Amino acid sequence: MNFERIDELLLGEPVYRIKQIKKALYQDLIDDWSQATTLPLILREKLNKESPLAIDAELFESDDKKTVKALITLKDGVKIETVLMEHKDGRNTVCVSSQAGCALACAFCATGKAGFKRNLTAFEIAQQVFLFGRYLKKIKQKITNIVFMGMGEPFLNYDNVLNTIKFLNDPDGFGLGARNFSISTSGIIEGIRKLSTERMEINLAISLHAPNQKLRSDLMPINKKYPIGKVLEAVAEYVRTRKRRVMFEYVMISGVNDSNKDANELAKIMKKPLYFVNLISLNPVPGFEPSTSERTEKFKTILLEHGVQVTQRYRFGQDIDAACGQLAGKDE
Repeated sequence: MNFERIDELLLGEPVYRIKQIKKALYQDLIDDWSQATTLPLILREKLNKESPLAIDAELFESDDKKTVKALITLKDGVKIETVLMEHKDGRNTVCVSSQAGCALACAFCATGKAGFKRNLTAFEIAQQVFLFGRYLKKIKQKITNIVFMGMGEPFLNYDNVLNTIKFLNDPDGFGLGARNFSISTSGIIEGIRKLSTERMEINLAISLHAPNQKLRSDLMPINKKYPIGKVLEAVAEYVRTRKRRVMFEYVMISGVNDSNKDANELAKIMKKPLYFVNLISLNPVPGFEPSTSERTEKFKTILLEHGVQVTQRYRFGQDIDAACGQLAGKDE
């Protein structure tokens, strides 16, 4: 899919062509210019030749039909992943990647084991959304939410991530409301502070996964540069500035971070009015197994007893390796 040349190819065309093309691309979600029947045939043929809309992707559907994962090959051969998740309440969430690979090397993450290749452009991020927008259109459904929780650290590609959100938020284009976007960071403090200055009401999530400095550093090496205490200070400032809730993601890993002691320790730092914890069942990766449902329930109960707001995320797509980086890693 090549958006980059569209403006160049439209030089000399009437201004109203831009509106026609925006509607065809972002609302009608065409995958071939021949479908844009409001455009002259000669222009459609030119665009198909110079700016094709096909996305090189392989799709994998889970047995329960609730999750679809795509392995996308970019024009330089780099592979990235994106996941579509259908929720019980009717929401359709697309989890997008912001980087090819990741340099942070979190111990439990398949993406980190593959290493970092490069940042994705705004168009490369957006095409993940268009891929599933087209997919859902065929069954008369729409994307309701977009989360930057796929491959990579979004705040290490801040400008392209924000440009993507602005692009997809455009009411004359894809038109998804700002509150339907969420960015998850491992704790890049500069990014948290920068997001607090944005006018758009984008949701912030923190990949926490441990209640203290030592364990978090063992699981997430980035914690040595951005200690958990400093990250929480930045989040507290964000909440004071924006008056918005912040989600703390906590992946449940058997025998690693799921003890009663861990739960009590987590409760001490999470009992804040606009904080809530999202417990996530780990999609297994070598060396780590998910906590049992009984252990997760006990962990959740302890948090609730301390007055912490907590939700529990359904495990999506284990049968199709839906955890970030699992498909790309296998392919390589």
